[in-house]
Amino acid sequence: MTLRVLPQNLINQIAAGEVVERPAAALKELVENALDAGATRVDVTLRDGGRTLLSVTDDGKGMTPDELGLAVERHATSKLPDDDLFNIGFMGFRGEALPSIGSVSRMRLTSRTRGAENAWTLTVEGGAKSAPEPAAHPFGTRVEVRDLFYATPARLKFLKTARTEQMYAREIMDRLAMARPDVGFTLSGDGNKQILNYPACEGDLFDARLKRLGAVMGREFQDNALQIEAEREGIRLTGYAGVPTLNRGNAQMQFLFVNGRPVKDRLLQGAVRGAYQDFLARDRHPLLALFFELSPRDVDVNVHPGKTEVRFRDPGMVRGLIVGALKHALAGAGHRASTTVADMALGAARREGGGPSLPYGGSRPASGGYNFGSYQPSHPGLAAVQRDYAAQAPSSSYGGLFDRGRDFAGGETGGDNGGFAAAAASALAGGYGGGYAGAAPSARIDDTDASKFVDHPLGAARGQVHANYIIAQTRDGLVIVDQHAAHERIVYERMKVDLAENGVKRQGLLLPEVIELDEASAERVADRAEEFAELGLVVEPFGPGALVVREVPAMLGKVDVAGLVRDLADEIAELGQGMALKDRLMYVCATMACHGSVRSGRKLNADEMNALLRQMEATPHSGQCNHGRPTYVELKLHDIEKMFGRR
Repeated sequence: MTLRVLPQNLINQIAAGEVVERPAAALKELVENALDAGATRVDVTLRDGGRTLLSVTDDGKGMTPDELGLAVERHATSKLPDDDLFNIGFMGFRGEALPSIGSVSRMRLTSRTRGAENAWTLTVEGGAKSAPEPAAHPFGTRVEVRDLFYATPARLKFLKTARTEQMYAREIMDRLAMARPDVGFTLSGDGNKQILNYPACEGDLFDARLKRLGAVMGREFQDNALQIEAEREGIRLTGYAGVPTLNRGNAQMQFLFVNGRPVKDRLLQGAVRGAYQDFLARDRHPLLALFFELSPRDVDVNVHPGKTEVRFRDPGMVRGLIVGALKHALAGAGHRASTTVADMALGAARREGGGPSLPYGGSRPASGGYNFGSYQPSHPGLAAVQRDYAAQAPSSSYGGLFDRGRDFAGGETGGDNGGFAAAAASALAGGYGGGYAGAAPSARIDDTDASKFVDHPLGAARGQVHANYIIAQTRDGLVIVDQHAAHERIVYERMKVDLAENGVKRQGLLLPEVIELDEASAERVADRAEEFAELGLVVEPFGPGALVVREVPAMLGKVDVAGLVRDLADEIAELGQGMALKDRLMYVCATMACHGSVRSGRKLNADEMNALLRQMEATPHSGQCNHGRPTYVELKLHDIEKMFGRR
């Protein structure tokens, strides 16, 4: 066969296969064009999930007859005024969308500029365009795409049901709506049924953005979002992140925007995981939306035809900015937990009939909040981990720390006992492993003692129920504390402080282990050898494509060294960082904190309960345990009075 130039129509159809894979992709391109045109309102209509009709109407600046004709020509655009691909200031810039869509559909464009006496319209059918003709239309542009993929029937076979395609379209609209809270969006389906309606949000950027995020991500997120604002080396990061107790089983509610463009980037996943590592189990994910503003020259958006992937000039700095900003916001949140916790508790208390109803039942509530009771953390082999640690860790390693953690009175810490009274120290002298020496704890509460604690954030202990839950009274309500979850967080934070001060104890291998990898992977791990050494893993290059491990963290006990190193190499390649080692260390710390904490079923006296409350108030992040579950529920007095008809 001889070489030849393909027909223009076929070229456009090939391009359409890259840019327009389904109706939602065409919708994205058309709505982005509307936003680039300065629209303040965008109305979208779908029929049959976008197969039969996809209509996008905006109130942007519109187009003249000449511009209409050029708009459907390949590589015709007004968005690169300086022909500089490194300085892209618009959502689109290639000039491929309209001719690609027109080559596989029946498309009509109608537009009118401000000040023009009438609108103009033209059609494109299977790539063949007509001449512009006068038409009636308000200011702005309407693009109607009918019979999408009629010219490429094979593509139709790969489309899902109308409902599924409509869902994809809504996801696109949601992302664009989050990026532009100043613009109003509507989406209508079959029978003119309104699928979404997002009015333009007024106010400053943060207020408007939070309103729009609440409309898209749910009221629970709006009520439990932490404001994010940070800047480093010309990169500004803003947005909102949910408190740890508001979490999901997947990462679908995590959004990243770069210069107003919704993007997907693996960098986000790793950075968010690192920031929330101390607050959530590995299989739980927070809700957040982060917005980057930086020079277009520091980010490449021309990576993928769909413009959904980006490459940062300095990805390490971007990751550090994300982690630092999120950790700062979480630290500033203090003891704040999800409001859905109290809402579910109150809702359960209001229900009548049908037997007992718990706030953490086995199903997802209708409100969309996370049902904490349905989540059980996965900890395979906890006993084995503990045995391995006990057998291999040096006696001077974390034993003292756990003694301090188990010593509810903090007796071994010396000096300040963290608020625990002498009576509490005596009562708990036997440790947490079941029974204890001394007299049985008394549930008697001294009103005089209680009165001096009632103004504290967590109030004064008034009793213990079911040998696990502490009931405390505040000035304007009551607090219910899960004693095991609360103390688990306290012990975990003590362990973190000890690790930071004393470092990770290392265990030398009797025979250093040689691990063979491909050369690129081995080099990536070797480049981070100093970082891993701080975490107790001593690794060195051992020829091309090989590494030798001489020491491992003692607290890991028996560990698959080769598997750990390969996991680190894979994570560095995929996410630009190796979290596997730190994850395992924190997993062991969380496990030991769980086993070294006061148990459910342990009866506590008044001094012990109040001491625990005071330590919770002094411990960072004590509003949730290490797995993202709440440690306490606060019920305001006015809400309780409403339940009994007093208000």
